[in-house]
Amino acid sequence: MGEHPTDWKHDGVRVIPGDRLDGNVPSTPGMDRKAAINFARVGAQKLWAGTVTIHPDAKTGAHHHGHLESVIYVVRGRARMRWGGRLEFTAEAGPGDFIYVPPYVPHQEINASATEVLECVLCRSDGQAVAINLDIEPVEKPEHVRWIDPTHPA
Repeated sequence: MGEHPTDWKHDGVRVIPGDRLDGNVPSTPGMDRKAAINFARVGAQKLWAGTVTIHPDAKTGAHHHGHLESVIYVVRGRARMRWGGRLEFTAEAGPGDFIYVPPYVPHQEINASATEVLECVLCRSDGQAVAINLDIEPVEKPEHVRWIDPTHPA
């Protein structure tokens, strides 16, 4: 399979137990992030993956993730996302939904429930975590944005 022998035992598939995630990662106020997959833990070059927990009725501060793309998968609870220069747009997602956040987009994650924890799985397009906190005064009533799938518009 090539000229250089590989130690597949130690350089192959890795399983990271859910109770051994690393909480020593950049976080945003109101949110607990934990890393499962990143450069430091497994040598990942092009992605970061972990979990995000937001307590009932809590919201993060406004932030963005620099040049990274992010995908959030909602496991439990209801997520409300706000984004834009003044966090003027909003959309919600529930269990089984995916959220895509493009590079440099100012955004805020909100737990839309006053009683249930919001639990998500998060993946980013680099092996290092980037979280840049922003000082944004949000608009009072954001505009709800309904997503229309360009490949399935109906």
